[in-house]
Amino acid sequence: MNTAHRSRRLATALLTAVLAGTGLTVAAAPAAHAAASDAVAKLPISSYSGLAVDSVHERVYITDQRDTNSDGTVLVYDFKGQKITTLRHQYAVSGVALSEDSATLYVGERSRVVGYDTATLQQNGAYGAAYDTCGRQVAFAGGKVWSTHAYVFQDYQCATAPTTLDMSADGTVNSTGWNDGGRLQLAPGARAQNRLLMGQPKESGAANPFLASFDAGGTTPVRSASRRFADGDGKGALDLKDMAASADGTKVAVADATAGTRLLNAGDLSDAPGQYQALPTGATSTAVAFSGDGTYIARGAQAAGSTPDLLVQSADPADGTPPLEFAFEGSLDGNGVAPRGLAWSQDGSRLFAVTRAGAGQDYWLHVIQPPAAQYDTRFSGDLAHSPSGAVAGEPLSVRGRLEWDGPAPAESLKVTAVREDADGTHRLGTATVKEDGTFTVLDEPGLVGEATYRVSFLGDLTHRPATDVTHTVAVGKAPASITLTGPEEATMSGGVHLTGTFTAQGKTLPERATLAVKRADRLGTGTLSSVTVAADGTFTVDDLPRTRREVTYTVSWPGDDLHTGATTSATVYVRR
Repeated sequence: MNTAHRSRRLATALLTAVLAGTGLTVAAAPAAHAAASDAVAKLPISSYSGLAVDSVHERVYITDQRDTNSDGTVLVYDFKGQKITTLRHQYAVSGVALSEDSATLYVGERSRVVGYDTATLQQNGAYGAAYDTCGRQVAFAGGKVWSTHAYVFQDYQCATAPTTLDMSADGTVNSTGWNDGGRLQLAPGARAQNRLLMGQPKESGAANPFLASFDAGGTTPVRSASRRFADGDGKGALDLKDMAASADGTKVAVADATAGTRLLNAGDLSDAPGQYQALPTGATSTAVAFSGDGTYIARGAQAAGSTPDLLVQSADPADGTPPLEFAFEGSLDGNGVAPRGLAWSQDGSRLFAVTRAGAGQDYWLHVIQPPAAQYDTRFSGDLAHSPSGAVAGEPLSVRGRLEWDGPAPAESLKVTAVREDADGTHRLGTATVKEDGTFTVLDEPGLVGEATYRVSFLGDLTHRPATDVTHTVAVGKAPASITLTGPEEATMSGGVHLTGTFTAQGKTLPERATLAVKRADRLGTGTLSSVTVAADGTFTVDDLPRTRREVTYTVSWPGDDLHTGATTSATVYVRR
């Protein structure tokens, strides 16, 4: 093993020692290694707007915003990913927040903020608020409930609508007077510091969106720090997707879709002297969350293929220990972490991630118990294929080898594969990795031309994703053949009777083949009536020769987009 791998293992061993003393549990091997989570639940929602984790009762609350004219739901799951119940609302719901003691769950509705007793999951209060049509955000800070409201006539106006910050105390909701354009995002600061964070998304239309921190301990919010990030040339403006305060209140992490993860000093929101390493190339930042014990940070992203969508690492940017990396891809996992889609249990033993597919119509809840160690993986050498002459519509095998550091996996690893051709990208499913690391992907290419096979290992709880490997195959036309049998001699009066068979490999022809027939004799060459091949591939040619001596019959098929052409001949000596 080379030096780079030894140093990576040493760093992982150090991480193991750190985790052992901080309560981060060592996960048992998952039942299947195709996913990077201990448990994955497909969420019965088509939209997502908020996530809250109740460590006292071991529950996870997820809000489904839908639209302003629909009924809303709050999904309740346990720490094993099992659904407990659904809290149904007559109107759309959006933001969700927990009181500091986890005794009350607050849910934002169109015209009120609803409270639930988390022990019984029964409503224990409803606080009237200014009417909202854009999705009320909710946060709990300084012993109060903070929420937003905006009113528009059409949903598309919400992105730039004037939005107001409200405060709820003693059962009433009142405007604070703070307002700005767009769907303002809220997040609590450190528990002991009575801080509230507010951020303005890029979609607000503001040339230079802001981030602000408020003192939430008094009767009215007092802004203590604010920042806009664009330089004098207008570059570097904030593209906010999520924000989170560290447990000790000294830092604020921001998920910026353009800049990645920004780490700021909480006091004045200036750049912290140490920053986290950049997200992997091709990953767009979507979410960020500090563990409740202050030890770890989780950084979520949207990325393609085996590029990690989630990094879990020390909250101290000076700690050079490599992050734990997880990739999500496909119909069983989602393909990236949703904006504001990360939250920890208070003790840091579990990370909850909401992932989404595509533009966000399918969602999953992942329950992750980060392992004490995670090992590198890599594809060894190039992929190979057989048969060497690939043809459309015929089976093709793509073979390769995956290597991994650390102990042998408890369960067989899986690789995923896609074929990219002129007709787009085609998912080929998963292939099992054998004990020696070899795997075989089976396919049947459907088009003539270049087909590029991309094989990915997305990692699992104890193995980092491997860099994708690709292999391009030249796919040719499938061969076709014709056989033709006739008599050695015939007479002009008795005629000539020929029989033959037509075979086309690869993809089945959409219709029975029609064969062209030509006759060549001493008088010249002429075209006879074409013949249609029977279902069993046979055909016959009958002719009355026009002259004596040698007559040659040629039967041909021109081929099509997926098959080569074919031709054959038979010569008959014709007597009078």
